[in-house]
Amino acid sequence: QVQVVESGGGLAQPGESLRLSCTASGLTFDDYAMGWFRQAPGKERELVASISRTGRNPYYTDSVKGRFTISRDKAKNLVDLRMNSLKPEDTATYFCAAARTSSLPNYSPRAQTDFEYWGQGTRVTVSS
Repeated sequence: QVQVVESGGGLAQPGESLRLSCTASGLTFDDYAMGWFRQAPGKERELVASISRTGRNPYYTDSVKGRFTISRDKAKNLVDLRMNSLKPEDTATYFCAAARTSSLPNYSPRAQTDFEYWGQGTRVTVSS
């Protein structure tokens, strides 16, 4: 049974940092690209960042470029999202997801439909 579990959400003030972590079990981690999505109240879920199976060519949505960093640890089946210089508009529930990309080792998926397995989400609130 595949499980994707997020951790690390919470409350931060504007300008502060948070780190989100995601572990994936029940799958061959090396076969999957990983992504972080977020959904704010009343808004559609959007891709924040994704990372290929090899860790190359990470993708970031424009609003987080230069502030967020996605990384993966093969040994721990772990993908992190480090969020710096947080803004109130970063407030959302953040979801981790896995996309099987066996034939595209350096591809970081963009579409939600690319992702097969999803976590339950972790809440991030940025407020003073």
